[in-house]
Amino acid sequence: MTTARQKVLTYLTKNRIASAREISRSLKMSAATVRHHLRVMSSDGRLELESARRRDGRGRPEKVYSIPRAALGDNLSVLSEALLTEAGAKVRMEALAKRLAGESDFTSQPVAKRLNLIVEKVNQMNYHARWEAWAEGPRIHFGHCPYAMVVRKYPELCEMDNELLSRLSGRFVDREIKSETQKSGMCPYVFLIR
Repeated sequence: MTTARQKVLTYLTKNRIASAREISRSLKMSAATVRHHLRVMSSDGRLELESARRRDGRGRPEKVYSIPRAALGDNLSVLSEALLTEAGAKVRMEALAKRLAGESDFTSQPVAKRLNLIVEKVNQMNYHARWEAWAEGPRIHFGHCPYAMVVRKYPELCEMDNELLSRLSGRFVDREIKSETQKSGMCPYVFLIR
């Protein structure tokens, strides 16, 4: 049996964007019921509030909802793998790191500020990073590998991460590999800045 929320999600998946009024008319549900479900699904991240628009140029603006782009999925891992396979040895990880770093130049900043800027920059690329102070030097931890779908086949992407952090920090960066993570085959995502 299809629940009311599933019907609303199906409607928005098909139509991409709609107001509570449009959904209630189409699904023959009360506007109050639809608004309740939209509020619940917006609060838990299943829906996004796109904007408010005026109906026929009169009255109060009505809220417009959609499915978040991230929930719709993409084909980036397949595309990335195809591009890396096609390019083969022509791909220079240093050039990719330079492109990812862009115009960012944090080298003139004090170390703590520089590390905060680096974390902010890589988090914009979905690394879920943080940094910690250690006796040997600061460490940057990646909580997530944005290339997880293709990195096993293309481990050179880890070298690109090293180069990216080196470029942003202006220092030598070494990926820290612990024996337990090496045995499990998992990347530790920890980088030591020297």
